[in-house]
Amino acid sequence: MKAGMIIPAFMVRGNILLLFQEECPMFDLSKFSLKGKVAVVTGGSRGIGKAIAQGLAKAGARVAVTSRKIDDLNAVAAEIKSFGGEAVPIQSHLGKIEEIQKMVEAVMNKFGRIDILVNNAGASPAMASVLDAEERLWETIMNLNLKGVYFTSQAAARIMKKQGKGKIINIASIDGFKPEQGVSVYSISKAGVRMITHAFASELAQFNIQVNTIAPGAVDTKMMNSHWFHLSPEEAKKAKDLTGKLIPAGRIGDPDDIAGAAVYLASDASDYTTGAEIVIDGGVLLASMLKAEEG
Repeated sequence: MKAGMIIPAFMVRGNILLLFQEECPMFDLSKFSLKGKVAVVTGGSRGIGKAIAQGLAKAGARVAVTSRKIDDLNAVAAEIKSFGGEAVPIQSHLGKIEEIQKMVEAVMNKFGRIDILVNNAGASPAMASVLDAEERLWETIMNLNLKGVYFTSQAAARIMKKQGKGKIINIASIDGFKPEQGVSVYSISKAGVRMITHAFASELAQFNIQVNTIAPGAVDTKMMNSHWFHLSPEEAKKAKDLTGKLIPAGRIGDPDDIAGAAVYLASDASDYTTGAEIVIDGGVLLASMLKAEEG
């Protein structure tokens, strides 16, 4: 029995009321510790991926960060090391199967195991209506957002199965719940990421591997700011401020808003959580659902 608080308990036997004390276990916060764990964060060179990599490292994990830009990866690894964490940068293009295998082999050669995989790498939502989207756009987005996520998860899951435990966290988007006009291909890919989570979760639960989704809304990243690259700095600021005001929470999210959920899903505290979706959007989806019900 874990240490906890003592609470009174009662039992009636015949006409006699018996009073005794029973120990109630307290929740163990050490379940959130990632000490001794190895995490792989794809797309970990900036934005949400960088925040998650730093969060996992602060929780005790040794972190491999991957992306296509080695200079950015080196900078993230240096930041993690600056606060006492351990990180290794691995340059990789996860839209290619051979690159996925090389990345996994590099992690295994360095750390000897993979306990946590965060599939954050993804192609940006290029603007194009359903009437104008070209095959090249479809292939670019689907290769990274779907094929990359699926086969990176597969490679990691094979290792996790041998280890007897593992965590896979897929970063989707609220666009995968409700498509945003002008980014149909991106929205479809993120809906697919949600289904990857469900499929892997249902098949891997028997091997003690939990697979879950985090679906962010508007978060202040380079990807989000690309929506306004065509505007002047003044107009871009006004558009960004307006976006924040339209969110029920009254602001645009910060990458650190996503990192906390990732730490939970990567930790032993989430051992009974699989196939779940954590929406972190400041209330946007909820507001749209309530509005639809009212209408």
